[in-house]
Amino acid sequence: MESIYVVMPAYNEEANIRGTVKEWYKVLEGKNEKSRLVIADSGSSDKTHEILQELQKDYPQLEILEDSDKQHGPKVIALYDYAIKNDIDYIFQTDSDGQTNPDEFGQFWDLRYEFDGIFGLRNDRGDGKSRAFVEQVVCFLLRLYFGVKVPDANAPFRLMKTEVVKKYLYNMDKNYNLPNIMMTTYYAYYNEKYKFIPISFKPRQGGVNSINIPKIVKIGWAALGDFHRLKKKMKKN
Repeated sequence: MESIYVVMPAYNEEANIRGTVKEWYKVLEGKNEKSRLVIADSGSSDKTHEILQELQKDYPQLEILEDSDKQHGPKVIALYDYAIKNDIDYIFQTDSDGQTNPDEFGQFWDLRYEFDGIFGLRNDRGDGKSRAFVEQVVCFLLRLYFGVKVPDANAPFRLMKTEVVKKYLYNMDKNYNLPNIMMTTYYAYYNEKYKFIPISFKPRQGGVNSINIPKIVKIGWAALGDFHRLKKKMKKN
């Protein structure tokens, strides 16, 4: 029976975290006893951390990763690294803001033997047209820089074999801001077996998103230099 880490970054999610844990914890049912719901929470200034500690009393397979960076990307990298170091078979990453639906996980899990990575495709996005436009720009840049054509590079709904994540994770610095975009790129560039499946994507269920459009533009501008550097490394390999 395979093990899985369901991993989530969290930052100031006191309005969502209780419901998110309750909904996603059921994904662990019937999985290997090593399986965990792992949430990276460091830097939150609200009650997210206290709520998570309280929830551990009722959800024994809930773990809190406390020593990760404040930002989303480094937290994702730390979570993937944690799964690798604990020799877990599969990693499923989503976010802790209530925008994704755990009822859609099953179709991903059912395909785990056929594909090394299964990625969500957000055809209809509840988080606004501006973010959908940003994703379109990202996919255009990936095609321009890396020659890969993917429909959704950054969806926080992805099931991946840990052994494949391990092949590519350490090409990125531990404080890199866009690990999911690059992980999708590695899958496509190196012809790993992957598939996109449409998912629903709701508006944020509570709280305020810490990543706004100006921050996205700033991160995206910095990403252009990162893409160039990472592409040079990929060519060498």
